[in-house]
Amino acid sequence: MKNLFKKKVFSINLIILFLLLDFYISGNKYLRINKSMKICLCTIGKKENLYAREFVTHYKKYGVDKIFVYDNNDLDGENFDEVLTDYIQNDYVKIINYRGKDAIQLKAMKDCYKKNYMKYDWLLFYDMDEFIFLKDFFNIKDFLNQKIFSKCEIIILNWVLRSDNELLYYDNRSLFERFKKRGKKISNTIDVKPILKGSIFTKINSVHTLNENLRQCNSFGNKKIFRGYDDQTPDYYYYYLDHFYSKSTEEFVNKITKGDVAYGPIKRYYIIKNYFDINKITSQKINYFEKMLKVNLSEYRRKIN
Repeated sequence: MKNLFKKKVFSINLIILFLLLDFYISGNKYLRINKSMKICLCTIGKKENLYAREFVTHYKKYGVDKIFVYDNNDLDGENFDEVLTDYIQNDYVKIINYRGKDAIQLKAMKDCYKKNYMKYDWLLFYDMDEFIFLKDFFNIKDFLNQKIFSKCEIIILNWVLRSDNELLYYDNRSLFERFKKRGKKISNTIDVKPILKGSIFTKINSVHTLNENLRQCNSFGNKKIFRGYDDQTPDYYYYYLDHFYSKSTEEFVNKITKGDVAYGPIKRYYIIKNYFDINKITSQKINYFEKMLKVNLSEYRRKIN
């Protein structure tokens, strides 16, 4: 009789536990209903073979289902299949030929959007020097499955700029091993990149925000109507993009000389200013810039402590 009573009590307690668990989950910020969620990433790359594999591996570990790489290399330049062969062969990465073209990032984004917005629940639009960080989330699907994003059409994540870590030259360690420090200037409010909800028909007109008329949310699901870049509230701790903007001085020079995939040829003096806004000014870096880019940086020499 006692055993029967104990079994009934155990069963009742088990039922109560399941009911409490169900109540907790239904009221919790997470949704566990979209088990078939599909996520793709659209990116464009030029002379990125040194970094492409680390980039692809990073997003695969975060649970992205497919990566579309728009190959913007020179016609006789490097090829992504030299470093991504296995990912291409197993159809995790698809290469789209945009070789030999200038200033076509927005065009590539529009193409990726039109071909995939009905096939995926969410679309990421990140460059090969932008690595997502989601505190306490090991899978991006768990992050996007939160109730707080149920009414969001686009989620905006801020950049966190990584410094050059006082490295003058490239070495073959990973980006995260080489550039552990944040820059002097962490970010600007303009420095954001989007995650777009699928099945939304819209016009893509911005590399950073896609379309300012979409219902935008920050990384905590707070909705706001876009009122200009200065109105964005940055998040530098929980959910953001590690942006390896400069890397080493040598790599930054290579970045300048290859041009910008969004805007074409780069104004060298202006972008060097951006570099020193983030990184410490040293005579070694100035000497390297002046030698390789044929610029006069006497203004920065006067700023050396």
